[in-house]
Amino acid sequence: MDVEHGHAAHGHDAHGSDHPAFVAHHFDNAGQQEGAAKLGMWVFLATELLMFSGLFLAYFYMRSQYPEMVLEAHHELNKWLGGLNTVFLITSSLTMALAVRAAQVGNRKQSSMMLVATILFACGFMVIKYIEYSAKIEHGLLPGANFFAQHVTTAGGEMIQKAWYGGPQLFFGVYFLMTGLHGVHVLVGIGLLVWILIRTNKGQFSEHYYTPVENVGLYWHLVDLVWIFLFPLLYLVK
Repeated sequence: MDVEHGHAAHGHDAHGSDHPAFVAHHFDNAGQQEGAAKLGMWVFLATELLMFSGLFLAYFYMRSQYPEMVLEAHHELNKWLGGLNTVFLITSSLTMALAVRAAQVGNRKQSSMMLVATILFACGFMVIKYIEYSAKIEHGLLPGANFFAQHVTTAGGEMIQKAWYGGPQLFFGVYFLMTGLHGVHVLVGIGLLVWILIRTNKGQFSEHYYTPVENVGLYWHLVDLVWIFLFPLLYLVK
């Protein structure tokens, strides 16, 4: 019986030696865990795309019903600030890809540097968005107490007569909903990037284990992709 127990213990130790610390106990091996994590992330990204697709459909319906209103209202948006934010996010997508690649080859220092750069670009995006939102709030374009007002004052001081159906406030309602939801995703992304950066600096990733870095990278690329569609649809209306 002691011999049997000894063999069992030996078998357990052997299993433990083949089971890296980063592999959760309910997975048989690292490959199984990686596959499950990636599948879960892709399913999550699919649900995110479905959510934003519904908002894009609402935008296109509004634009088809009130094309002149959309054309007029979009002049309140600063296309230069929107363009700068586009540059920030596209560049952050590049730095994120470099961070993932560095993690894959076990280059912790470069991965950390690229993650910091990605976080800085993301923070820059939110600063610009704060400036934009502040201007809209100052001009009374934020949905709220004055949302149903009969006039809107533009940045140039011009008073626009409007009614609820097809009025500029409809455009700005969609604008704040879509960009606000996207902004929340950016903030979540910043939190995830900081989490990955901390783990990277602790040496928790290597060329053998970098799945969390890849998954956060996928999420961040989705955030960038959504903005690439938002920018021309909202800021470059023709």
